[in-house]
Amino acid sequence: MKVAAVQAAPVYPMDKNASLDKACSLIETAGREGAKLVVLPETFVAAYPNWSIDLSKPGEWARNLAQLTKNAIQVPGPDLDGVAEAARKAGAYVCLGVNEYVPGHEGMLFNTLVFIDPDGQVIGKHRKLTPSNRERCFWARGDGTTLRVHDTQIGRIGGLICYEHLQPLFKYALMCQGEQIHCACWPGWPDFPSGRTNRRILCWESQAYALEGQCFVVASSMYVPPELAEKAKLGNASWTFFGGSGIINPEGEYIAGPVFDQETIVYGEIDLEQIVLRKAAVDVNGKDNRWDILRIETNAQPYAPFGGAYGAQLWSEMQGITTAPEDERSLDMQQLIRRLEKLEHELELLQQERARDKRQPAE
Repeated sequence: MKVAAVQAAPVYPMDKNASLDKACSLIETAGREGAKLVVLPETFVAAYPNWSIDLSKPGEWARNLAQLTKNAIQVPGPDLDGVAEAARKAGAYVCLGVNEYVPGHEGMLFNTLVFIDPDGQVIGKHRKLTPSNRERCFWARGDGTTLRVHDTQIGRIGGLICYEHLQPLFKYALMCQGEQIHCACWPGWPDFPSGRTNRRILCWESQAYALEGQCFVVASSMYVPPELAEKAKLGNASWTFFGGSGIINPEGEYIAGPVFDQETIVYGEIDLEQIVLRKAAVDVNGKDNRWDILRIETNAQPYAPFGGAYGAQLWSEMQGITTAPEDERSLDMQQLIRRLEKLEHELELLQQERARDKRQPAE
């Protein structure tokens, strides 16, 4: 089975519609090449916040954040209709990194992976649990309810974002769900000439994940050409994007890539039977576990300001997640009322029958 790791830049200046169109084009291109899974980088829509919080220009980062918020999308939502259609045309599963906004909370953004199936349906999403370092100024923390693996026709697929790959418990939570194909989404940033670089960390952690989880890893990372800096108009920002996309087998070996410093799509052939062969040596979520000694205790709950049944319903409605249109809900309520009336009538008949039995003398 062929899989694809996209290494590309979003459209600058920030433009979610143009970046979504570019994502669709890349997905369809990979589909024509026969890819059954297409993975795109972290926050491809509409940008990774690579600008600094410059105290000499205190309003600049806030204006950039406002631009990022304006170009964020709701998940699920109509902004994803084009991506859904591209997935259908490609006949492929898609993992896409986006900036997600929550209706009613204009200042709240999440760093999110969206999973879409070949029928164009959103089958899940993952919100980054721990924004790293300066990212905390831009993104809220996700909750554990999105730490999920999705059972699909091509295998069990999950994903993490950037430095989540340095979190052992996050990784093991997915591995224990029997993950077979892992989408590792990175910004491919930074690579400071005289400071910190993620160029090696990206490769090390992606390989470690494959080796530890006995799974395939499709690592997708951004590459943004430095010449886009002037066009982006983001002020004091670092344009040291380097890429690093590749595809790794359960032995921790690259079967394609890593590729640096260019825009491309990396393709690789994977065979899930290799997972079984690797598990003959080590099986961290099977025969080689010791859950009687160490195991994960999860208290995953939706990240919401309200609790209780009414609070959950209110929060869902605020996000546009309603179980059915109003007329359908009214119809369901009417059906429920009729069923209750029928049950009450049957209970009344049963009570009358029992009363008659008590009045009759024993033979």
